[in-house]
Amino acid sequence: MDFPVWTLIPFVLMLLGIAVFPLVPKLEPLWERPRNQLIYALVLGVPVAIGLLLASHPELVAHALIEYVQFIVLLLALFTVSGGIVLRGDLAATPRINTAFLAVGGLLASFIGTTGAAMLLIRPILATNAERRYRAHTVVFTIFVVANSGGLLTPLGDPPLFLGMLRGVPFTWTFGLLPMWLFVNALLLLSYWALDRRFHAREKPEALAMDSDNRTPLSVGGAPNLIWFAVIIFAVALIPSLDIDAVAHGHIEGVNWVPWREIVMLAAAACSFVIGSKAIRFEENEFTWAPIQEVGALFVGIFLTMVPALQVLRAAAPNLPLNEITLFVFTGGLSSVLDNAPTYVTFFEMATQLPGEPRVADVPEALLISISLGAVLCGAMTYIGNGPNFMVKSVADDAGVKTPTFLGYVRSAFVYLAPVLLAMVLLFIADPWWAKAAGALTVALILVRVLRHATAPPPQVLGRGERRPRTEAPTQD
Repeated sequence: MDFPVWTLIPFVLMLLGIAVFPLVPKLEPLWERPRNQLIYALVLGVPVAIGLLLASHPELVAHALIEYVQFIVLLLALFTVSGGIVLRGDLAATPRINTAFLAVGGLLASFIGTTGAAMLLIRPILATNAERRYRAHTVVFTIFVVANSGGLLTPLGDPPLFLGMLRGVPFTWTFGLLPMWLFVNALLLLSYWALDRRFHAREKPEALAMDSDNRTPLSVGGAPNLIWFAVIIFAVALIPSLDIDAVAHGHIEGVNWVPWREIVMLAAAACSFVIGSKAIRFEENEFTWAPIQEVGALFVGIFLTMVPALQVLRAAAPNLPLNEITLFVFTGGLSSVLDNAPTYVTFFEMATQLPGEPRVADVPEALLISISLGAVLCGAMTYIGNGPNFMVKSVADDAGVKTPTFLGYVRSAFVYLAPVLLAMVLLFIADPWWAKAAGALTVALILVRVLRHATAPPPQVLGRGERRPRTEAPTQD
């Protein structure tokens, strides 16, 4: 069956709602309630499901709903377990220690998810920097590294990669993205260190003295939950789940109906919640179910409305100028302003219709690399590109940090993140020699800026009403 172009409308409305409603002041309070998000999702998704059933395509509805459940169970398990762990302590807020925080968070993100790593680290990062005036740039780079770029190495790291695994991408395939992961995160961490060194020099001596006096050792509360993280990783990597295609077409029998992977992950989450410390979860971490309720409400609409949209785009794929570069640009561009998980799936399905060898999950591997990099890395370009972005901003706002506005954040992303991504594309994706040369030049320019920030004398503190020079970093409080 050919799906007409107008069947894209529910999917487009779903994504536009997610992107626009939080930015409209009069609609934001209503939109933030998970009940209203669920109503919006069902209003768009249920008619699509009914239409597919009437068109004799129950297998497409079954496929979407099973994949939705598998997706939500993973996020729920990671979210629940991470809520039982807390980092305590107040270290010296030096550039070296702050950079180490982000580096550890970037590594953890690939194994406990970007949401889990961001929520685990943002509070101790803010506590460490509580005595400092200039903290907004630290929040911005936490979003860059911990909430996005760090999650590139495993399907646990970021939802798009898990959706790829559900479509047949091997669990270990993302390990091959290690060179890009190292390149992007190393340049971001180096840029942050130099920028923080510059701002650290601007701090008042009494603030730094207070920071030195208020140190307490770093400790981990709720450490037994690390066992449950290991169980989840084991389940995702080694335990089979339902064969979605077999279920959708009625070709599955006996115990193969049992979703073993999801059962193990839910059991790990339940053990973490029941056995773990309630004081850590609800008092220190201020744990609520609201974030996962929001994800669950919105994604049921996304998965249902996405069905006809994917069919339309699959049919159109052979006629579009899709290659390694354009797929990174398209996937990354949309992931910047829409949720990166459905964006990944959209271009993944389109790429299945394109030629190329070798293939991974019926997608040319070179194209799959571009799609994966674009979805994960470019989700950091705006606050709405990836779920943890706004969560980090919200925690920082509650802590009294004057975080950048939406446009202010985008400006910071274009100044610090975009050049790194451009260099990565030129060096790792593009083929011509001139692209490699341009990539090397871009890296050199980034390093020049790093050196300039690291060695610049402390900027003059400006009085009220004075304008900052253009060379001033855009991410300060």
